[in-house]
Amino acid sequence: MRLWIGLYLPRLPLDVFSPHWSADAASVVLEHGRVLAASPLARAGGVREGMRRGGVLMLLPAARLHEREPVREAAAMQALAMALLQYTPQVTLAEEASLLMDVGASLRLFGGVRALCRRIRASVRALGFSARLSCAPTARGAWLLARGGSGHALGMASLKRRLDLLPAALPLPARPFAAWLEGIGCLSLGQLRRLPRPGLQRRCGGALLGVLDAAYGMTAELFDWIAAPTSFQARLELFDRVEQADALLAGAHSLLLQMTGWLCAHQLAVGRIVLLLEHERGRVARPPTVLDIILAEPTWRDEHLVRLLRERLGSLSLEAHVIGLVLEAPEVQAMAMPSESLFPEPGGSEQDQWRMLELLVARLGPENVLQAAPRADYRPELANRWVPVQRTRRTAQQQTQPQLPPDLLSLPRPAWLLAKPVALLMRDHRPFYGSPLRMASTPERIEAGWWSQSQTRDYFIAQGQDHAHYWVYRERIAGADGDSAPRWFLHGLFG
Repeated sequence: MRLWIGLYLPRLPLDVFSPHWSADAASVVLEHGRVLAASPLARAGGVREGMRRGGVLMLLPAARLHEREPVREAAAMQALAMALLQYTPQVTLAEEASLLMDVGASLRLFGGVRALCRRIRASVRALGFSARLSCAPTARGAWLLARGGSGHALGMASLKRRLDLLPAALPLPARPFAAWLEGIGCLSLGQLRRLPRPGLQRRCGGALLGVLDAAYGMTAELFDWIAAPTSFQARLELFDRVEQADALLAGAHSLLLQMTGWLCAHQLAVGRIVLLLEHERGRVARPPTVLDIILAEPTWRDEHLVRLLRERLGSLSLEAHVIGLVLEAPEVQAMAMPSESLFPEPGGSEQDQWRMLELLVARLGPENVLQAAPRADYRPELANRWVPVQRTRRTAQQQTQPQLPPDLLSLPRPAWLLAKPVALLMRDHRPFYGSPLRMASTPERIEAGWWSQSQTRDYFIAQGQDHAHYWVYRERIAGADGDSAPRWFLHGLFG
């Protein structure tokens, strides 16, 4: 099924200047001294398109006037297109602040056209824009429906009906001839198509017929698709000085959406992201604050990254105002698609468990969330060390997990190993810990160490009168006389 989605941003100049302009103040964008766009508050005060600067200031002396900046508008459209690459690799820029997306191959992946449209609208809102969205079997038809606000058409028959009702001057090649079309009573695209083609071509040129043929599916169209750069770095200039770190989450989310589109375009997953919080420049310049987030499981989705940033920003105290954000992805790798289990575990998948640990790291700090890593040493107190859990599993396995003999892995070990062995009393030639201990296993000899750190111990599983099990050892004293009694120690407790 071939399906196109058209996105038209009717208030792009204002959206570029502030994502919350509608509720902020009376904002007006000027181009060559005349009003190009106005916020609802400015419209309520009487401001209209085409009005001069003096007229605006006479009506609203406190209005915020902005000059149109085509460079920033182009950058905003490029950022929006980059974010939408997560839904389809075929995204192209169109005329008049609009985008076209070929989503026919993405419908099944995202659960149908309605679910896909909801996700696209959510992404557009998260980036701080407002857009009109439409669906159509042709690209030019989707553009016309979005530009005219005529909804969706999933089949050619419904597309033709909706297109026939649109104004005849809506296509760009028809606008110079809007007065002539109105004079002859041609007010809709349906009436425009019924005009003689040779005469229409002589009067309006072949471009108008080309647009109509493409919109109604009569001819094919060629596009230049958006190409993602080889490396990712996105920057966002804030609209005001921000004093609270948690207020930066909306801007960071928009950068994460762009990174998600870039990752999907290159089929990559990110293992580490760096968010730079830029402060004042000039004489009072300060180095940016760096938020370095290392992921245990590489990902290409933004939901989990947003939760991590929310925790990090919520616990961050800013030393200076923030005026800009920069997001980088220094560590990426090939995307590995997840494999679902036929019988899922009750506690969630392994990826869910790692995401929970990453949230704990973001909330408590990397030095407070540790994981056990085995070492190549037979001595129980030295056979393990604690490393930050934010280290990736691959790195942890390569650096800290040696290949242990199978017979050693099968030996019983206590769930609670004491930090320091406790010397036991001897009563009637038996070790005593609350009650006389009875040996319940054969000895396991552990002899390891080097030079002055050598140790030789015989470990037993002992049982007390309360049926509790303990891990005890008898120390073999090298070089002592035969009359010296063996010393017993408690080293662990079984559950």
